[in-house]
Amino acid sequence: MNVEKLDDKEDSKNDEETNRLLSESHESDEYEEKILIAEAEESDGEDLAVPPFSWKKLWMFTGPGFLMSIAFLDPGNLEGDLQAGAIAGYSLLWLLLWATIMGLMIQLLSARVGVATGRHLAELCREEYPGWAGYVLWVMAELALIGADIQEVIGSAIAIQILSNGYLPIWAGVLITASDCFIFLFLENYGVRKLEALFAVLIATMGVSFAWMFGETKPSGKDLLMGILVPRLSSKTIRQAVGVVGCVIMPHNVFLHSALVQSRKIDSNKKGRVQEALNYYSIESSVALSISFMINLFVTTVFAKGFYGSKQANSIGLINAGQYLEEKYGGGVFPILYIWEGGLECSGIGNDDQWVSAD
Repeated sequence: MNVEKLDDKEDSKNDEETNRLLSESHESDEYEEKILIAEAEESDGEDLAVPPFSWKKLWMFTGPGFLMSIAFLDPGNLEGDLQAGAIAGYSLLWLLLWATIMGLMIQLLSARVGVATGRHLAELCREEYPGWAGYVLWVMAELALIGADIQEVIGSAIAIQILSNGYLPIWAGVLITASDCFIFLFLENYGVRKLEALFAVLIATMGVSFAWMFGETKPSGKDLLMGILVPRLSSKTIRQAVGVVGCVIMPHNVFLHSALVQSRKIDSNKKGRVQEALNYYSIESSVALSISFMINLFVTTVFAKGFYGSKQANSIGLINAGQYLEEKYGGGVFPILYIWEGGLECSGIGNDDQWVSAD
């Protein structure tokens, strides 16, 4: 009996060692170089304690949320925003706000899964579901990636055509947009922080572009607040309302965010460190999606101000939005057409490369 117990204990130790080695192998395969989060010396009795807040650590954890948040700003979202504004005016701003909040809750759950388990959602699905279900999920995910990525590529190609004053056709814009994916993949070899910085520049460019448009067109502040605070929905705006929700809730982001949070190296054996990481990721994701909400808000209100109730409202889209804006507000020192197309180009490039990361 004693021999059997010793054998069981030995087998248990071997299993634990095997699981540890597999976990370490998984981590090294997922990210060649994780960002090490500096930790102060602590005793074994403080494993459950959450370290005090640190701005330096918040900066070290900043990045995955912004990589995730650019999906809330893809060309499909921008088209949904401009059509919601042109057709429904300011009346769907409350829905945009609550859809973004709902999206934030889902993303926080995704980050929690990634940090707590050390695995992203796709790996967990493979482990928990039978083989045939895993293959079905994989095929569905690939089809969704292809279908959704089309709008990013076409949106970016439209922006390139207009920025080149029609010199480059749509097909050339598609090739340029597709080729920049390899540049982003190459950049990733130099560290995830550089990739995160590039995405931050793209988001900042969109923010400046659409904020400038917002200031130039001067939407009604009163109508804007009423649209955010007072829920309104009519039978004529159901289609736009569905579009607003569908644009903000991005299923692929759930998979992506659970993997992005693993780019930071934390001691998962210490509950205090895990909770600390979750706290910082929650702050970072909230800030990132707040910025995304403001950019979507700018686009919606600009088109609500300029085209709500007009004859162009039902025909406006990505391909002609810039021309309509120029006809409405003129050229000026910085033509609004090129400001719009510059923001659209950043949206298309950023989201096209984010889909590559998700794939």
